[in-house]
Amino acid sequence: MSFLSTIYAYLFYFAAFVLVAGLAAKVVQYARAPAPLKIPTTPAPTTRSGVVFRLTREVVFFESLFRGNKWIWIFGWIFHFGLFLVTLRHLRYFIDPVWAPIQFIQPFGIYGGIAMVVGLAGLWARRFLVDRVRYITSLSDHLILALLITIGLSGLAMQFLAHTDVIRVKEFFQGLYVGQVMTLPADPLLLLHLLLVAGLMIIFPYSKLLHMPGLFFSPSRNQVDNPRERRHVAGWARRLEQQQ
Repeated sequence: MSFLSTIYAYLFYFAAFVLVAGLAAKVVQYARAPAPLKIPTTPAPTTRSGVVFRLTREVVFFESLFRGNKWIWIFGWIFHFGLFLVTLRHLRYFIDPVWAPIQFIQPFGIYGGIAMVVGLAGLWARRFLVDRVRYITSLSDHLILALLITIGLSGLAMQFLAHTDVIRVKEFFQGLYVGQVMTLPADPLLLLHLLLVAGLMIIFPYSKLLHMPGLFFSPSRNQVDNPRERRHVAGWARRLEQQQ
């Protein structure tokens, strides 16, 4: 066990705590936020099963984004689908034995990494090339995109330029499950990649990246369009009625 391995072990313990605690706090905040009006974006489903189907289309196909802007949809979907494949590929470092579907996805995860970088590059170029988007883009938007692209490029570099000992990497992360710090390879690209991933975990609950869980709490997406059939009363208003 080296000093560097210990530093990274505690870094990932801290990052995991911030990620889980921050997400939990935000989900509770979203769940408690009042929805005083019935405001589903029309055309909206009139049944609860229809709402589930609508949310599924939003999560999988980005339906509203497709209707709004085809170019953003293309690059956004490429990035998110690539990220999904990369996430599945990286599960091999955290499970033992590796499940058959995860083994099958390994070659496709490499292409997912390429797709992830291409999608991010398109989304970042939009921040510079489209006037109205450039006007509302903040420094944090550029930094987050730079962070994501650097994570993707450093991961691809380890695949095509400078390989690392993936067996020791897996031993390191599985050792964290039981509080045991195993030796982490001291490869510069690996250390940079892991440092950036830990940074992403820390800022995730407090950045615009939180739109992922926020989608499920959006009143314009999760409400049934039945204002005539059923009166909509916000939780705080219902409690006031009961007190009176």
